[in-house]
Amino acid sequence: MAVRTNRRAKRHAKHRRAVALAATAALLPGLAVSAQAHAAERDVYVASCRTSVEGSRVTAYCHNPYPATDRVQLHVECARWWDIDSDSAPVDIGPTAYAELTQRCWKEVGGAWISHQPVPDPRPGT
Repeated sequence: MAVRTNRRAKRHAKHRRAVALAATAALLPGLAVSAQAHAAERDVYVASCRTSVEGSRVTAYCHNPYPATDRVQLHVECARWWDIDSDSAPVDIGPTAYAELTQRCWKEVGGAWISHQPVPDPRPGT
């Protein structure tokens, strides 16, 4: 009886593996198409930025490793209802360039984020 149970378990394990492989094979083409669509949407290169909050001051550190210029802007939302939210002036970060943007609230910071806008190439015909 133990031998029969062992054979049955092996047979079921093979069946489960075959089903898993078939399901994976059926999903792979969809994943490839999805990855290509995502890559096509991601043709716009943006600078990599990180933010740091120290008390009521927010600093954004941005680096653009791409060959296209990226226009970045820091937005700060203050926690207090009477404290005015602020946006930094837009800064163009050229290829391999680095920028630091700072803003502040009077009291606590509620949130901060960076917006990106691609800058058109000024060269004619490109």
